[in-house]
Amino acid sequence: MVKTISRDELKEKIDRGDKFLLVETLPATAYHHAHLPGAVNLPPDQVTQLAPKLMPDKSAETVVYCASPT
Repeated sequence: MVKTISRDELKEKIDRGDKFLLVETLPATAYHHAHLPGAVNLPPDQVTQLAPKLMPDKSAETVVYCASPT
């Protein structure tokens, strides 16, 4: 099931210490410049290679984010 959460909801999850995988889908250069605490980087052009290593538990709650003007 895919669900969209707000920035505020994500901040609350982080602040509470909820257990989930936080995935940033921007290019590596953007990730190294700045990213949310605890996020792993999964650039779109490397999903096939990196996803099995970064996301081995397919049942884990996962929050994916990228840059957006909204």
